[in-house]
Amino acid sequence: MPPQRGRSLRVIVVLIQELTRQESLDLLARARLGRLACAHDSQPYVVPFYFAYDNDYLYSFSTVGQKIEWMRANPNVCVEVDEVASPQQWVSVVIFGRYEEIPNSPQARGAREHARKKLQQRNAIWWEPGYAKTIQHDTERPLEPFFYRIHIEQITGHRAVPQPVAARGSKPRRSWLS
Repeated sequence: MPPQRGRSLRVIVVLIQELTRQESLDLLARARLGRLACAHDSQPYVVPFYFAYDNDYLYSFSTVGQKIEWMRANPNVCVEVDEVASPQQWVSVVIFGRYEEIPNSPQARGAREHARKKLQQRNAIWWEPGYAKTIQHDTERPLEPFFYRIHIEQITGHRAVPQPVAARGSKPRRSWLS
């Protein structure tokens, strides 16, 4: 709709700011859902996953499938987590890390229990997506549940902040940011 005579247009400029490491970690502490990317034979693969953050690790739970098979073959992974309020206002964190399976052994019992507690604190049904019955190519996938974690090796984050700007040809207005 064209502007009405006598009214000035307001243009929104989006300012992209880099997050500090602590601000990026704070987003991980708030979030429950992210996107996990892995690669095998130069082919990328991205899936949503539930996680819990604690001390430079993202803990999660799954059963064996393509994602796990690929991460076993190539443990280098990437994770993206975001909070989006609008196209002009969002926060996003990208992690480069390493997949580590927590074995179902007596030696790893403490690590598995820690992962379970962290996931349970974040989401009461944390186990459900990873333990859902799946049929692939007319074959039921075996349900071999286990915990894994992503060790955070590098983390970066950015935030978009809307900045109102007066349109050309109109008088600049003071905003609450001035």
